Amino acid sequence: MTGAARAAAVGEPPAGLDDQQVMESRRVHGPNVMPRARRKPAWRLLVDQMTHLLAVLLWVAAALAVIGGMPELGTAISLIVVLNALFAFWQEFHADRSTERLRALLPSRALVIRSGHRVPVDATDLVVDDIVLVEAGDRIAADLRVISAEGLAVDESLLTGESAAVVHGVGDTLMSGTFVTQGRARARVVAVGPETTLAGISRLSETAHRPPSPLTVQLRKVVRVVAVVAFTVGIGLGLGSLLLGLDATEAFLFGVGVSVALVPEGLLPTVTLSLARGAQRMAGERALVRRLDAVETLGATTFICTDKTGTITQNRMNVVTVVTPSGRHDIAGDGYAPTAVLTGTGDLADLRQAARSALRCVTGRVRDRDGDWSPVGDPMEAALHALALRVGAPVEDVVVRCPYTPERMVSSAWYDGQVAVLGAPEAVLARCRAVPDGLRATLAELTDAGLRVLAVAGRPGPADGGEANEHDLTFHALLGLQDPPRPDVAAALGQCRRAGIRVAMLTGDHPRTARAIAGQVGLLREGGVVVEGKDLPADDGELAALLDSESGAVVARVTPADKLRIARALRRGGHVVAMTGDGVNDAPALRAADVGVAMGASGSDVAREAADLVLLDDHFATIVTAVELGRATTQNVRRFLTFHLTDNVAELAPFAAWALSGGSFPLAIGVLQVLALDIGTDMLPALALGAEPGRADVMRGRRRRTLIDRGLAVRAFLVLGLTEAILALTAFTVVLTSHGWRWGSTPDPSTLAVASGTAFAVIAGTQVANAFACRSTRLPVWRLDLLGNRLVLVAVAAEVLLLLVFLGVPPVADLLGGSFPDAGGWLLVLGSAGALILVDGVAKRLRGTKVPRGPGAAPLPAASSGGEARSDPEEAP
Repeated sequence: MTGAARAAAVGEPPAGLDDQQVMESRRVHGPNVMPRARRKPAWRLLVDQMTHLLAVLLWVAAALAVIGGMPELGTAISLIVVLNALFAFWQEFHADRSTERLRALLPSRALVIRSGHRVPVDATDLVVDDIVLVEAGDRIAADLRVISAEGLAVDESLLTGESAAVVHGVGDTLMSGTFVTQGRARARVVAVGPETTLAGISRLSETAHRPPSPLTVQLRKVVRVVAVVAFTVGIGLGLGSLLLGLDATEAFLFGVGVSVALVPEGLLPTVTLSLARGAQRMAGERALVRRLDAVETLGATTFICTDKTGTITQNRMNVVTVVTPSGRHDIAGDGYAPTAVLTGTGDLADLRQAARSALRCVTGRVRDRDGDWSPVGDPMEAALHALALRVGAPVEDVVVRCPYTPERMVSSAWYDGQVAVLGAPEAVLARCRAVPDGLRATLAELTDAGLRVLAVAGRPGPADGGEANEHDLTFHALLGLQDPPRPDVAAALGQCRRAGIRVAMLTGDHPRTARAIAGQVGLLREGGVVVEGKDLPADDGELAALLDSESGAVVARVTPADKLRIARALRRGGHVVAMTGDGVNDAPALRAADVGVAMGASGSDVAREAADLVLLDDHFATIVTAVELGRATTQNVRRFLTFHLTDNVAELAPFAAWALSGGSFPLAIGVLQVLALDIGTDMLPALALGAEPGRADVMRGRRRRTLIDRGLAVRAFLVLGLTEAILALTAFTVVLTSHGWRWGSTPDPSTLAVASGTAFAVIAGTQVANAFACRSTRLPVWRLDLLGNRLVLVAVAAEVLLLLVFLGVPPVADLLGGSFPDAGGWLLVLGSAGALILVDGVAKRLRGTKVPRGPGAAPLPAASSGGEARSDPEEAP
């Protein structure tokens, strides 16, 4: 046994359990199997998609349609609900699997000692009190208590968030799901299956429920308003028709028909397919959406909590600076490849000696995989191997080491009569005979630059010594290691500031390192907040206020519970929170945030299954791109909501005119014509508006919190909707009067059919114009690039074709109740479409919005990065 092993060993290794003891332990504690998550069965997920508020409204409309003698319409509405439910169910069915994926973190085999023999067993067969042997590269299969160890270091980042490997010794606990990065150990099983730390995080993850998305909340409000309006108007008109002489049955059926007609049957599929389109575009930008409503939630994001390693930085450790007694060396290399450019004033022999000594103290290495150099073991230790290769230092197979411990803060090795010591600068320098002049100032300079600094020293010594030889050392070098920031992070953070989005870095690293990195990329500016997890305010309101800083915030040494609490506190403070994570420990916070964002390249399956968005490239900039696409999707939802609501005003006006006139003014369009407009002519243009490309200024200013605000309501109801209603009723009146009708008289059926067909065509024609008008809230139709959204052109062509079918095919026209307009009627249709475009353009100009010269939607000047804009110009009221 080596000196290091003797220092860590406690007694002789036990013989392990015998077969009888294994059976008894399994009977008491159960198998080493993770508990299955309690989750909704597939049938329940499907039922949920068919019973949310908008779906219930449509079910009621379908039932009323059947009661009102329109079974075909009831069937059509029901089919819309079912198809949407199946589409959304397919998305939800693959979500909520985070705890189930925890099984994949456990290894399939483990090496144990039973009855005095080494025996490989399935990981599920481990029992409490088993003796397990682990070494570098193994994944821990259960919670273990270390009996003896030699240079043992464990990567616990998936559970704790701490990026550096943790050195463990006798008596320490090794948690299931973690990796051994170096050394070996003999350990006793202390917990299996549901009793492990990993299972505890699973239970914490289950208690963190996803909040409803902003889109869900807003749609619920819209549906409530629509339901109240539809059924109030239906009841009112039903009672009015009863007073006008209709019998009770006819009055009831008329009221039912009006209520059904006013329910926006096309809204549900339009929203669903628009979100699906947004998800498809995000996938093209390497961001996979796992829940459709997360597309809109991303657009509503006001606070991003991001990891550091791998998201802000590249997660590639590199020795960039070496300071030796003879001078300073700067090293520029690409990743872990052995080639690099060396510059500086120091002696090359000193550099090689420092690299050789440092490498002796670690076991991490780099490996060439078909020209791609990657780390094996701890990334920091692999960076030291890369340094040795770059400077031409020999790589030796050292087996006698004394591992790093938090108390000593150094590791050491003996080879060929030399002692090498590597560790924290303060610990190594305290063991040196002398410290070169100015070295401590250089150390402060490197640390403030965000480098992780190690010191290396040595002396002649015996081949088998121990900690007694870690003194009276000769200083060799300071090693400055860097995990470089991603090059596109600074620009992405600038976008966040212009969009009014706060950003906080949550990391397990040291606060000085986190502060330096955050400062380098521009996340932390003057006045920004840097705090350790243990120092966070106990009050959630104070916590949210502390982090809600325009100058950025950093929380270092953060724990899983801290991240979960931060997500909840910020949400209570009014923010829409996007939380990134890659480890098992991040799953609860990912579920509690409005949008959980997992790392696809480096993250765990648990994090990916708990998240709403998975980044395939782990880039922070990809989050910002997804937010931009989410904002564009939200703008599109507002576009087709405007389109739908405009149509509803025009459809309701004929019924209001008939009722308010006491029947003296004929009913311009019937219930079936309204439904033909909703489900027939309007559906495709609304879907096309859902595919409108995002404007260049979509990331300028904080996004509004509501889908339907005063500006949208005024535009839909008082400008576009009122204009359509006036034009339709005017056309209806012109046709009637041109055929001899006078107020209060009853027109003959043929005249009424032509007039009704003309009113129907005017509403459909103005909706064609409205489809173009709704493409922008600030540009008139004649300033838009008509080819900017080709789907609108296709949809409009389809709408015109359907209009001709509804009016020109006799069986269909007879069913709906209108006939083909004459030449004068078609002129009214074209004139009405032009009038709506003109009114829309005048209204936009009266709002005081600048209209750029030239075709296309030119971007507005960028907002100042020094402040926070408050509204999105494209969606300004």
